Amino acid sequence: MTKREVISRYRGSFLGLLWTFINPILMLSIYTFVFSVVFKVRLDSHNSSVIHDDEFAFALLLFTGLILFNLFSECLARAPGLILANINYVKKIIFPLEILPLISLCSALFHAGISFLVLFSFLLITSHPIEWTIIFLPVILLPLVLLTLGLSWILASIGVFVRDIGQFIGLVLTMLLFLSPIFYPASALPESIRDYLFLNPLTLIIEQARAVILYGQLPDWSGLILYYLFAFLIAWIGLLWFNKTRKGFADVL
Repeated sequence: MTKREVISRYRGSFLGLLWTFINPILMLSIYTFVFSVVFKVRLDSHNSSVIHDDEFAFALLLFTGLILFNLFSECLARAPGLILANINYVKKIIFPLEILPLISLCSALFHAGISFLVLFSFLLITSHPIEWTIIFLPVILLPLVLLTLGLSWILASIGVFVRDIGQFIGLVLTMLLFLSPIFYPASALPESIRDYLFLNPLTLIIEQARAVILYGQLPDWSGLILYYLFAFLIAWIGLLWFNKTRKGFADVL
């Protein structure tokens, strides 16, 4: 079903699945041109000391953050409408509805994987090193995947009963985009407010992904362990909530 989900997105287009590569390549090219050529953005002293600071460095930081945000936002933006878009599965046949958010997540992971391939290729093309610490990237992505899945279960269920939740989530995702260290590193904020940035569930994952991919640093294990516990809890609550409320889907739909 994930394969069908991915293919259906590009069905009817001339280039088909090639768009999965073209989109991230175009985005990375645009970021490089706008921030490096037009605005000539340079890194602060902290980041320039851990990554080769050239005209591509800021675009690499930005693109790494956006890959993770897009993975998170794609799933959560679609979650409130997942059950509503598959009413036949609710009314006519016995179907494990809990896999619908999982299918959406796998589709988002596929696109994130393609974007990471583009990022790694861009690192090689621009003579940035591929750090050995990149092997820890799956360890950093897994808790984000669990958290995303748990929130998707909750939103998919609420979306059946409260149709406005989709509009609300759109606003929340826009807030999270600008309250994440995507367009700026966390170190750029004053120390007095920097810790508040980590209340955003994307902050730690984005910073850790940059650390292992671009800086060649080991993950913050203590932070990740806490994040794992939090993500497992949300995933467990999400599945529990979904299974508890699914009995009422047919009545509402």
